Amino acid sequence: MFFSHEELLKKNEVKATFFVVGTKAEKYPELIQRMHNEGHLIGIHNYVHHSNWFMSPWKVRKGLKNTAKAIKSITGVTPIYYRPPWGMLNLFDFIRRGKYKIILWSIMAEDWRTSGGSEKIKHRLANIEGGDVILLHDCGNTLGAESEAPRNTINALRDVLKTVKTKGFICVYVDELVEKL
Repeated sequence: MFFSHEELLKKNEVKATFFVVGTKAEKYPELIQRMHNEGHLIGIHNYVHHSNWFMSPWKVRKGLKNTAKAIKSITGVTPIYYRPPWGMLNLFDFIRRGKYKIILWSIMAEDWRTSGGSEKIKHRLANIEGGDVILLHDCGNTLGAESEAPRNTINALRDVLKTVKTKGFICVYVDELVEKL
């Protein structure tokens, strides 16, 4: 049986932080509303999934503004957390730090490709420690990604979430981690 990330998280009573692309939020507002209704935190990934290194600071700023506007129009909440595509920052990102809190990760599951399957993802996540920020993907249609890759992520998460509970960890929103720093 195939579950979406949201269904698997709901089944395991896990709350997550989703960093969304603005154009996707506009295209799938019902999904953004569902994330919000189910209690997940929603942050900005950017308006389009392009590297900030190849966009002008003005285009990045406009993208953040448009994405924040789209998320707020759907959920009623203005997002303040921002994860730039590929974690690549430009000068603008540092200037705008006061408005948005930049979030990166400590463990990357490398789940955008199908090679290695869910076993590769489980291996990458095997050494989770308290305070880790885990980067996962739910879309296989961006540059460099493979369309079937999200299925591997979901299959791996079934076991990884059990391991997290066994280790005595709980999954928290990224804002809860930021507050503890």
